[in-house]
Amino acid sequence: MNLNKKKAVLLSCAGLAALACSSPQVFAADPLSVSLAQQAEGQIYGTVSDINGEPLIGATVMVKGTQIGTATDIDGKYQLKAKMGDTLLISYVGYETSEVKVGDSPEINIVLQENNESLDELVVVGYGTQKKKLVTGATLQVSGDQIAQMNTSNALAAMQSNAPGVQITQSSSQPGKGYKVNIRGMGTIGESSPLLVIDGIVSGTANDGLNGINPNDIETIDVLKDAASAAIYGARAANGVILVTTKQGKEGKISITYDGFAGWSNPYRRPGSLNAQQYMQVINETNFNTYGTPTNWGALVPQAILDKVNNGWKGEDWFDIYRNKNAFQHSHAVTVAGGNERSKFSISVNYSDQEGILGGKNASDYKRYGGRINSEHILLKNDEHSIITLGENVSYWYHSSHDLAEGNGYWNIMQPVYANSPLVPAFREDGTPTNFSQDGAGWSSMIFNNPYEGFINGQYSSLNRSRDFGVGATFYWIVEPIKNLKYRGQINTGYSGSNYRGITKPYSASSTSASANYGLDQNATQSSSMSIENTISYVLPTFGKNNIDVLIGQSIEKSNWATSMAMTFSDSPDNLNSLVMNGWDFTIPSNMANMTGYSGYDNPKEGRIASFFGRVNYNFDEKYLLTAIVRRDGSNNFARGHRWHTYPSVSAGWVITNEKFMENTYNVLDFLKIRASWGQNGNCQVGNFYYLSNIGFSPTDYADYGYKFSSDMLNTVNGVYQTGAYAKNVPNENLTWETSEQWDLGLDARLLQSRLAVTFDWYIKKTKDWLVQAPLNDVLGYEEAAMINGGDVENRGVELGLSWSDNIGGDFLYHVNVNAAYNKNKVTRLATSSGKIGDNLSSSLFENSSYVSLVEVGHPIGYFSGMSHSGIWQTQEQIEAARAEGQAVLPTAQPGDFIWDDYNHDGVITLDGDRHEIGDPNPDWTLGINLGFSYKGFDFSAAGSGAFGMQAMQCYRTALLANQYLNYTADVLDRWHGAGTSNSVPRLVVGSENNQWISTYYMQNCDYFKLQNITIGYDFANRFKTPFQQLRLYCQLQNLCTITKYTGVDPEIGSNGGTNANWIRGIDTGLYPSARSFVVGVTVKF
Repeated sequence: MNLNKKKAVLLSCAGLAALACSSPQVFAADPLSVSLAQQAEGQIYGTVSDINGEPLIGATVMVKGTQIGTATDIDGKYQLKAKMGDTLLISYVGYETSEVKVGDSPEINIVLQENNESLDELVVVGYGTQKKKLVTGATLQVSGDQIAQMNTSNALAAMQSNAPGVQITQSSSQPGKGYKVNIRGMGTIGESSPLLVIDGIVSGTANDGLNGINPNDIETIDVLKDAASAAIYGARAANGVILVTTKQGKEGKISITYDGFAGWSNPYRRPGSLNAQQYMQVINETNFNTYGTPTNWGALVPQAILDKVNNGWKGEDWFDIYRNKNAFQHSHAVTVAGGNERSKFSISVNYSDQEGILGGKNASDYKRYGGRINSEHILLKNDEHSIITLGENVSYWYHSSHDLAEGNGYWNIMQPVYANSPLVPAFREDGTPTNFSQDGAGWSSMIFNNPYEGFINGQYSSLNRSRDFGVGATFYWIVEPIKNLKYRGQINTGYSGSNYRGITKPYSASSTSASANYGLDQNATQSSSMSIENTISYVLPTFGKNNIDVLIGQSIEKSNWATSMAMTFSDSPDNLNSLVMNGWDFTIPSNMANMTGYSGYDNPKEGRIASFFGRVNYNFDEKYLLTAIVRRDGSNNFARGHRWHTYPSVSAGWVITNEKFMENTYNVLDFLKIRASWGQNGNCQVGNFYYLSNIGFSPTDYADYGYKFSSDMLNTVNGVYQTGAYAKNVPNENLTWETSEQWDLGLDARLLQSRLAVTFDWYIKKTKDWLVQAPLNDVLGYEEAAMINGGDVENRGVELGLSWSDNIGGDFLYHVNVNAAYNKNKVTRLATSSGKIGDNLSSSLFENSSYVSLVEVGHPIGYFSGMSHSGIWQTQEQIEAARAEGQAVLPTAQPGDFIWDDYNHDGVITLDGDRHEIGDPNPDWTLGINLGFSYKGFDFSAAGSGAFGMQAMQCYRTALLANQYLNYTADVLDRWHGAGTSNSVPRLVVGSENNQWISTYYMQNCDYFKLQNITIGYDFANRFKTPFQQLRLYCQLQNLCTITKYTGVDPEIGSNGGTNANWIRGIDTGLYPSARSFVVGVTVKF
């Protein structure tokens, strides 16, 4: 961009800025101060330019300590009134602020130096930090302030709009639920979530590991996306790495910060269900199409209900019955931090509580308590550096949650909400819930169902409470005998425990959903872990323009032990301790008589990983950059000879703007770096000792899926068992590491005085030797199949990040950040006899449905397999004409049925022969947008994210074959009911291929863009004299709107249909709806 164009673009902004800055209303001064100043004031003028002599348009020139100021014009010129001895403050985005004393001369010309502070910022790269401008890998950083301002219980929610190439999908909309996280596509069908490292300690995976951290405790989150940057974590970095750094103390006086907010939530969207009149019309049509006779409602429903419908009653709104209106949430965090030259500390405590939006008085909820102490102390130092430093990070967390079942058509509180008949009354006149045993007279057992009666009494384990807690402690020491030579050692230990309790009371929701007993299900687990790590780093003395720093290290991690115990009870009313009838607090094992099951283990097996690693960083004059990393890991999850693996990486960069031939581009291009990398990472997420045949034990008093032992066949068949041991799984001593190899080519640039920042990456990621379970040969007699290295996948994609930040008139600062990413996923090898994985996972969409999701060579992981159609047969003549022309047509085809595609062109329509890839739940594109501004204490921000090029499978009823009297969503109003009425929704009939076959009928495009967050705040401490450093009040709207054509509650679907397969997603069989929340909060710092 030449100078004239630049002037034209900024002309209006500069003019407005100058007008605002010169306005007496904007910069009102104290009358007495003005009067005194005018005695010696004069007109000061001059030009503000950069080091190349280019004028800076819109630079702010202020008289220090006053509100007198102006902005430079299109020629970089300014003028304002000031007196001798005043100090001028000159600031401009991307440049260092300058201070100049007013002397004898009225003309003061200022040259501003470019500010490379943002490029000199340190980013966390694993076992250390590095200047952002010298990083040669693909990394991104999200600040803790950005995360905290989103007011979410999980930091991952705040990252959705800030992280290109990181796909973050909610696993559920219930309070406290985790996320599914993939970096640069799904790399395996096993554990595909990135490694999570908190303050240098490996802390599981990112899917749920961030749930235990209060977002206010986070200083930064750094994401290592390519293999080169993640290679330092080798063995488990195949899916990328997320590094969390918590807040540390800083030198200075003690500060106390309180962050708190309260909010109210309601469902944002709900499926449109049919009312009573629409429902009866649709059921009439279904029965007539199937049986040729109208529905005899008098034989199915009491006459009193029919009379109510005839008099205009619209029926029961089950969604409204389950609603928890204005669900309340609140959060509080207090941080105390400070220190001096020798000792620094940060102490925080937090508490949050969130109600769910569904469940009424039995609504889901989530509570979190936590605390953290971080401190560092210098024991010995000299004039140049610290010699001995000690530090510790100690954290505690406790969670309590009440969760509701969702995910599949069998164990789901939501599907009855969407599909139950509107004719059934939920309550009697006295306000108590109806039930089948007392109120079912005159009702068909296929229609009467009061799911709410079952729900409040424990059906689907709806009366439950889960608790878990953990404590982690890291102690570290740093010894620096000579400057820049550091030895760092640390030891970490952690302990965690959890328990679950669920009760049931007698209920009679329907003829098939009933229980006469009181039940108790209870379990508890506990475990511990430990890790030791030692590193030595050295920054070599600079020789010439050559700069080198090296790191070597060693670590060992182990899980020490784990124990678990579970038990279930079921007591009939005839054999019941009366205390149990008092409810939750009294339904405990000591009050229950009949134990129906138990299990437990005390697992002494220690899982261990030992590692050795090293890194060398080199740069010549901060112009030519090179990083090499190698890591060697060993795991006792594999047999001897397969336990160790080496993971190398190399990356290079070229800072082109440091070349002399680029000097004449400085007025436009401030920084440009090209980088390239290659590397390998690993994955060892497999159960302990699966290379051996583990031993299983058969219980004596209840059935399980293991072997049965007895002295004779009669007792074995009758269920009188003896304890026995058996080989549980097929061994495989050749099992070894999963490996990911990745190439990356990228650039980082800053333009227009660093207002515009650009980041671009192109990558290829190949993951091979998946850790998968082979198909089980029943003849072998094992309970579990062997673990094998059985597949490869390739991900290709690009990522782009753009950010613009600027100010107008000095006080008005604004920014706009946009990022986008594209990824394509394809399986390239699969070691199964059928060439597929997932074809045994039936009933994931509706009762007795065939499989939906598959893994197969040449397709993306988890693609949807089903039938496609080319519209609907409108008339019998159309069907006969197609047959006459030789088109494949089902023998049973009738007008209103789908025109199925003969995909394999064999002339016959069959489900097995003609099903194919019809959709993909993995998005092609993801998008994130952040924007905001601040002005004299006011601040505004908005954030949104989206995903495009993906589909979802949706079914809110268990298919017509199971029960044709279930309700429909409003989509059915567009059904075919005569020639020309519909070409997308078929005729209604029981047991037809139209609704029994998995097909595009159940599939929808679910592209979306969510406006996740809008915040408006004001910092009173910024404009008024207060005892506080910060006194900010704000209000916020969360999940304001979603732009989508998807008809379900939320197009962001991480559900796997209850299959327990990590690689399946995009199955909507009745999901918990997302909430729209209004939040008010305050931040106080003093």
